[in-house]
Amino acid sequence: MGISETMNYVLYENPISQSIQNTTKSIMKPILNGTTGFQSSQAPVQIITKPEPLWQLANQSGPFIKIAALSGALAVALAAYGSHKKYPKDQIVELKGIYENANKIHFFHTLALIGVPMTRSPKICGSLLIAGTVLFSGPCYYHAYTGENKFGKLAPIGGTILILGWLAMAF
Repeated sequence: MGISETMNYVLYENPISQSIQNTTKSIMKPILNGTTGFQSSQAPVQIITKPEPLWQLANQSGPFIKIAALSGALAVALAAYGSHKKYPKDQIVELKGIYENANKIHFFHTLALIGVPMTRSPKICGSLLIAGTVLFSGPCYYHAYTGENKFGKLAPIGGTILILGWLAMAF
């Protein structure tokens, strides 16, 4: 016997493999033919489920979807305002960069809030993402608007809280 004949016997032609194949065929045949082998006088029951509209899911998932919607609207408004704002000529590159970074972080974490209801602990995760966004983007927006950096020490705290929010999403 060659290797291929041996493998063929081991996999397909021995009595145990034959028994498994026959049993599998007898179980699968009614399923593949659309019959189950059971006789019933009643017509089969069909369960038709209609998907829930997203607005109803948002109402059932706590406040985070609505907060995300409001935060998204605010992020768009702030992006529009920031693109038309007149910055001091000597600080235009610095302040505009700070503003754009604040707005980018604001947008990303607004989108992340949409997924919060699907996490194991949405209250913790959502609260961390909201607090982190406010503490990171808020001081950056303020600095870019006014040129003052008196709240600048809050941004790293906000960034750390955002990291914790993402970790809360994972665990």
